[in-house]
Parts: sequence; structure tokens; C-alpha cells
Amino acid sequence: MEYESQAIGLIETLGMLPALKALDAMLKAADVKLVSYENVGSTLVTVIVRGDVSSCISAVEAGVKEGEKIGKITAHNVMKRPVTNVSKVISVHKVEN
Repeated sequence: MEYESQAIGLIETLGMLPALKALDAMLKAADVKLVSYENVGSTLVTVIVRGDVSSCISAVEAGVKEGEKIGKITAHNVMKRPVTNVSKVISVHKVEN
């Protein structure tokens, strides 16, 4: 999947529950779509959404706020219009919308 003029928003958490809480908030806060999630061992979980830049920024802000209520956010970022090759890296658990 190429992102063309879209952005991607990422949140990494310790554990699945804060990731799900963050993802729920992200999807409710802005017009974004879930692209993928990945987990490293049984600890780190990253959720990745795509949408326009302002939507991804709003989604990540909302996700971080909610995720922090029940767990630890280890990292978060919005990549504005990432280069094409970034999509090749995001492939662990692709989600079809």
C-alpha cells in the first residue's frame, strides 16, 4: 500500500490493552483507518493508522491521552506523507478496511 498524500500515525505501548484503548480513541477522534498493528514479544504493541495529516495528528493526540489512562505509551509519531518505501516496512499484521 502506498500512502500518496496521506500521513501515518503510530502509537507504541507496553501491552495490548493500552494499545486497544489508544486505537479505539484514534478511530473515534478522527477520519483515519487502521493499517496495521505489530507486537514485539509479549510486551510492545504498535498500532498504525492512516489519513490526512491533520486527522492523524488529532488521532494520535487522542490515542496517547486515552492509552496513558490505563498503561504506558512508549512512543508516538505522525509521519507526514512518508516516502513510498515506508509502506513496505509496515506489514506485520496488515488490516483490510
